[in-house]
Amino acid sequence: MRVFRDLSALPDLSECVLTIGSFDGVHSGHQKIIDRVKHISDEFECENVVVTFHPHPRSIVYPKDKSLQLLSSLKEKISLFENYGIDNVVIVPFTIEFSQISAYEYVDKFLIQKFNPKFIVIGYDHRFGLNRQGDINLLKQLESRYNYELIEIPKLEIDEITISSTKIRQALVKGELETANTLLSHPYEISGVVIRGRKLGTEIGFPTANLDVEDNKKLIPRDGIYACYTIVNNRKYRSMLYIGDVPTIGTDNPKSIEVNIFDFTDDIYGQRISVQLLQYLREDEKFDGIELLREQLIIDRQNSLAFFDEFHPEIQPLVTIAILNYNTKHLLETFLPSISYSGSMPFRTIVIDNGSTDESVDFTNKWFPEIDTIELTRNYGFAKGNNLGTHDVSSKYIAFLNSDVHVIENWLDPIVEFLEENQEYGVAMPKVVSFENEKFFEYAGASGGYTDIFGYPFCRGRIFDSIEEDKGQYDSIESVSWASGAAFVIRRDLYEKSGGFDEDFFAHHEEIDLCWRLRNAGYKIAVIPSSKILHLGGGTLDYEDTRKVHLNFRNNLFSIFKNEHWFRLIFVLPGRLLLDGVAGLKFLLEGKFTSILAVLKAHLLFYISIPRLIVKRFKNRKFVKTWKRGPVIRDGIMNSSIVFKYFIAGKKTFRDLK
Repeated sequence: MRVFRDLSALPDLSECVLTIGSFDGVHSGHQKIIDRVKHISDEFECENVVVTFHPHPRSIVYPKDKSLQLLSSLKEKISLFENYGIDNVVIVPFTIEFSQISAYEYVDKFLIQKFNPKFIVIGYDHRFGLNRQGDINLLKQLESRYNYELIEIPKLEIDEITISSTKIRQALVKGELETANTLLSHPYEISGVVIRGRKLGTEIGFPTANLDVEDNKKLIPRDGIYACYTIVNNRKYRSMLYIGDVPTIGTDNPKSIEVNIFDFTDDIYGQRISVQLLQYLREDEKFDGIELLREQLIIDRQNSLAFFDEFHPEIQPLVTIAILNYNTKHLLETFLPSISYSGSMPFRTIVIDNGSTDESVDFTNKWFPEIDTIELTRNYGFAKGNNLGTHDVSSKYIAFLNSDVHVIENWLDPIVEFLEENQEYGVAMPKVVSFENEKFFEYAGASGGYTDIFGYPFCRGRIFDSIEEDKGQYDSIESVSWASGAAFVIRRDLYEKSGGFDEDFFAHHEEIDLCWRLRNAGYKIAVIPSSKILHLGGGTLDYEDTRKVHLNFRNNLFSIFKNEHWFRLIFVLPGRLLLDGVAGLKFLLEGKFTSILAVLKAHLLFYISIPRLIVKRFKNRKFVKTWKRGPVIRDGIMNSSIVFKYFIAGKKTFRDLK
């Protein structure tokens, strides 16, 4: 992260994503804004910039107001920005002169001339310029003139920021540290330089580092003893902190802040350290003599160590469930409630919104605050939308889930357990049955995906439009060709190394393409039928929609050309093109003329795309060569034509194929 303090010496930050604010404490509300900024910068592959002010504007505009209490010093705030992944922080010296510029000058001479951003992310109630004349409406009016796009943070989130700041301060004053840290989403921190004290702690066996807090406006929590971490030279030590007036012996200072660092003997006078407060242990009190004080400190140390023995920082999720959404609020209302019962292991759920124009985002934020919403600015389709939305995911696994899926309780457990025990498998899927009639398999995946010699996909439980009743006949775990895009779990590192979904696909067949790429690198694909989900199907695009027909034919050809071995491709591709012609003839006999055009368009785009597909083919080979686990996996590939077996030989069920 780069930090700039001189506006006259800024580098070229044009075309950036920019947000502005005081960001005191960089608490959970601010983090939502930061996440929004980061996701937009990821989406458009540009830098993000946080502009903040020092000193705090209120201290300049209202110099006689001594009530200002800060949740973070400037150095603490910069450190938090870095922790949360910001690229650039610009510290604007806030002066009387700066506060006097007009709203138009603020936009023209400050925002545009200094930054020329591509996006400005700002709250609905943001005010700026002389007498706070500028607001969100002015920024909207000037969008077209200055060629930026304004992203407005809604009232619900801005109000939450105000509430959070107030509640955090109130909680700290009361010693309610758990509440404060929850609202902050990180431990409350006090930083400063170690100064010399009376050495009383050393005399009684509890040497302390006395802290000279680096900002006199910093809010100091309630007097008492705290369990804490102390950070010295980027290392973290267990400690206990005292805040108070030292009533047993008295002090010349208005407030003593001193930390006893466990198992630590280094001389750190004059060094800057940080203390992260974790637990309020007891109130400050006066003792009748030094010996009683020492005895109490022994108890305090024991209580601190007991806290650390039980203390577990926030457990990182093992799985991130990623749900892509585009204008499907009605589906979220129906299917999101079941997601909270997905597994017994720690998991996180994100809704990736593809620029919806309905009320999907507001609905999710209001009724499912535990779910993180990632807002993209436009509809990128399944492939790019998921790639962008999962860019910052750090969990071991990603579970991709359609927005029209109802999950059975703990559906993740058998899949994750299988992947943990079988490292040769990169992807696993559940059994997919119909939401409308649970007795039957569902079109998108059924009980595992298979492919014929010409690249046509079919399933264990569904061949073309023939869907079987689920009687338990396909409940065995199998190594298959592909996993259903409606619901599958993939190792996150493998997803990233392989390049994720092919963004040229937009939608449909991208999961088959990804699985093929992984099989070429020696990774197996599994179906785990003991895990089950209910899929509505056609929730976002009807199965017979001509656009879906076009994408399926086009993307299937793309996938064959990119992934099939050159030797096989010589006869597979001509055979496939011929069979697509037969499919076109079938559409003609059925009177589906728009479907014929969809197939023709798919073939035309395939021929036009061959030069680009050759480049992608070499890119895929590079992935295979770099991350190859073993020989190519041919499991789930039928060495004959499913078209012949289904339409000519009359094999309508998966069991008939054997």
